[in-house]
Amino acid sequence: MTTYNWGMIGTGVIAHEMADALNAVNGSIYGVTAVNAEQTQQFATEKHIQHVYPNAEAMIADANIDIIYIATPHTFHYDYIKKALNAGKHVLAEKAITVNAKQFDEVQALAHEKGLILTEGLTLFHMPIYQKVQDLIASGKLGDINMVQVNFGSLKDYDPTNRFFNKDLAGGALLDIGGYATAFARSFLNSQPNVTLTTVKFFETGVDEQSGIILKNPEQQMAVMALSLRAKQPKRGVVSGTKGYVEINNYPRATEALVTYTEDAHSSHTETLTAGNSDLALQYEVQDMQRYIEVGHDDGQLAMSRDVSHIMDDVRNAWGMKFPFD
Repeated sequence: MTTYNWGMIGTGVIAHEMADALNAVNGSIYGVTAVNAEQTQQFATEKHIQHVYPNAEAMIADANIDIIYIATPHTFHYDYIKKALNAGKHVLAEKAITVNAKQFDEVQALAHEKGLILTEGLTLFHMPIYQKVQDLIASGKLGDINMVQVNFGSLKDYDPTNRFFNKDLAGGALLDIGGYATAFARSFLNSQPNVTLTTVKFFETGVDEQSGIILKNPEQQMAVMALSLRAKQPKRGVVSGTKGYVEINNYPRATEALVTYTEDAHSSHTETLTAGNSDLALQYEVQDMQRYIEVGHDDGQLAMSRDVSHIMDDVRNAWGMKFPFD
């Protein structure tokens, strides 16, 4: 397999994990940049990164770099993605890949124009268990899929100054954790929803603290989502059909799916599907990204991210919640 030179923008928590994944898959990391020069140098030393750049522009301009990884707050993704694509770099951006669908559509078109791979760091798109579940559904053993239910509840400390609650940094549950739930729901619907019903509780800063969301597509399949930044919930998804249902716990990095068959009204039986390792979630992302570049397409991942971005825009529009940059 070809070895690629990665450049990292950002040195936060997820960047630490990604650096470990890159080292595990490729054996080295080419470059890194972040706002705090001292922290960046410390990060580079700790993660054995070859080059430290004074800013993202300098790193993007380096002809030796093949792929840019973006792990900054959401609001900076759009500009960095555009700069990287215009410089001929492939891009893996953390979720939410952009803060709204207008930005997403622009960078998607730019990636297509440049013939480059652009993907979003949503782990559930890369966990092996999902292929097993999709194969099960395709086999017809669950019958017609009619309903998806999915939760994600995080309990963030009460701190109006934290980025999670900062409207200027695209805070709120929907863009922080809702991408996972929305991606899960969309993955098991046959088409993009065209009906959105939702209600929201706002945090004092004006971002969404928690919400309930119902989606329906033209085939009348439905998805029900519950999100919160101030109430812990299990990360649990259920995909229900006319002959059975699948329960997936810890779904962003799932390795197991419990299947219950219900076709017989008087009895049911279960089986457990297993695949993958949750500790390798970001390694799967790296491997898939590099495979996409080698084969020249992304297996439809960016199209799925597009649908997620547009769903989240529809939800925010229903709330009347606008960010300063919308």
